[in-house]
Amino acid sequence: MKRTLALLLAVMMLATVLVGCGNSSDQQQAAGSEASEASAAERTTFIMGIDPEYPPFSYLGDDGNYTGFDVEICQAVCDYLGWELEVFGVNWDEKLVQLDSFECDCIWSGMTILDSMKEAGYTLSAPYYDNTQVLVVKGDSGFASSADLAGKDVAVQLGTSGEALLNGDLADLAKTFGNVVTCDSFLKCFTELEGGSVDAVFVDMPVAASYVASHEGLNIIDEDLGAEQYGIAFRADDTELCAQVEEAVAALVANGTYAEIASKYPDIVNNLLFLSE
Repeated sequence: MKRTLALLLAVMMLATVLVGCGNSSDQQQAAGSEASEASAAERTTFIMGIDPEYPPFSYLGDDGNYTGFDVEICQAVCDYLGWELEVFGVNWDEKLVQLDSFECDCIWSGMTILDSMKEAGYTLSAPYYDNTQVLVVKGDSGFASSADLAGKDVAVQLGTSGEALLNGDLADLAKTFGNVVTCDSFLKCFTELEGGSVDAVFVDMPVAASYVASHEGLNIIDEDLGAEQYGIAFRADDTELCAQVEEAVAALVANGTYAEIASKYPDIVNNLLFLSE
């Protein structure tokens, strides 16, 4: 009888613990969601999620700090709003998972805004940059168009719109390649190209221009292969936070700070939407 009673008590205690764990998880998720929106007016810190290897928008500077166009604009936004900026390097292939896990407050790093993201419920800012996809090859390769790469190996970064295009709208082009090689960063894609492991890199135009400008022996094929726009991605409940950031950017455009920062990045300035009006 004692043994039976002890067993029943143990089962009851375990059930209580499991229920408590479930409630704790639900409460943490709810608390995170409430804090995400409720603290917009009281916010003191803003965590920017970036691709740490995405020049000229976001990359590690010579001083060991993150810099780039997007990082500088975000810093100016934080200065304007009285927030302290923290820069968080995400795994680009897992960026939305990390955003949903509250590891950062946004993804702001040459982020292509897609209809599928809106359908999934994310809050997206207005677009700020017009982008195209291009192919980068070695200068002595003789490749002058995407057709010349039939049967050749092409590298692309995981989790990018370029990878999505090769799996979607440009799937027919991808089928002409010998192999599509995925890497977890653009730098690794270019390393594969320069080392001879692949014949081309499929990449965003501003990244291509920035890399080719500082590395001899590489060319950009004069062929635009996909149009898209960059914006900032927030969690579904962060509409107020998105509006705050957009209003701050508008203020930076109005007072000239935006143009001053953009002038440091000549490779992208002509495609910035806020400066083309």
